[in-house]
Amino acid sequence: MKPLLFIWTVVFCQSISAAEGAPKLLLAKTWNESIDPTGWWISEKYDGMRGYWDGKALWTRGGKPIAAPEYFLAELPKGIALDGELWLGRGKFEETVSTVRRQTPDDRWKQVRFMVFDAPKAKGTFEKRIEFLKNQLSANGKHVQPVPQWRCKGKAHLISERDRIVKAGGEGLMIREPESVYEGKRSGTLLKVKTHDDDEATVIGHKPGKGKFEGMLGSLRVRATDGREFSVGTGFTNAQRKNPPPIGSVVTYRYRGLTKNGLPRFPSFWRDRRK
Repeated sequence: MKPLLFIWTVVFCQSISAAEGAPKLLLAKTWNESIDPTGWWISEKYDGMRGYWDGKALWTRGGKPIAAPEYFLAELPKGIALDGELWLGRGKFEETVSTVRRQTPDDRWKQVRFMVFDAPKAKGTFEKRIEFLKNQLSANGKHVQPVPQWRCKGKAHLISERDRIVKAGGEGLMIREPESVYEGKRSGTLLKVKTHDDDEATVIGHKPGKGKFEGMLGSLRVRATDGREFSVGTGFTNAQRKNPPPIGSVVTYRYRGLTKNGLPRFPSFWRDRRK
């Protein structure tokens, strides 16, 4: 592999989700204990890759076509938009992304499921859209299934359900505000409930490494969804330092609360969410 050349530069680029042609999807904020979840809808947070079916073709969140096999596409309803997660199972995020990104689908698609959590173009409240999905999709579908949803009885119930899912190998929960509409943006009507803080950011620069990381990535300069900019320098494998996420790609980072200036404390690279 040729040595990587890193340029410490800040590139002003739009988020991938705002790229031309990208579907306008509902994006989550993070739940905190000041929000009473009683009556909200609970579902598992599937650790996979976001997918959008526009009624004719399957797309990534960033607006790139997904080359799914014909037998998979045959289960998707024609003319009906669906928002969901392409998922191979708990703990299989990397394998899911590797499978979905291939230009030529392989046999791993036989194990992929499209877990559908909303119908963006359907009219009415979330409850009406849930019923619409139940009428359009089979709960026993081989590849396409509606996501199970159940009511939250309160904070203690929410935390108990989160811990149950995490103990079983899941990532956490998603909760939806009752009677909410579908918004094609980040919204407080959809919240993620996890055991750690994490968020997404767009890569805007690469800083070269020093010492043992000479000739590799030292840190990423990133821009968070609210416009804050900061560096992420830990959490990378050597392979990731040799071939880091490119400028313009979206990554997920973990952190331990916020500093007094509102920046993530001890941000650490977690995943490459390249669209």
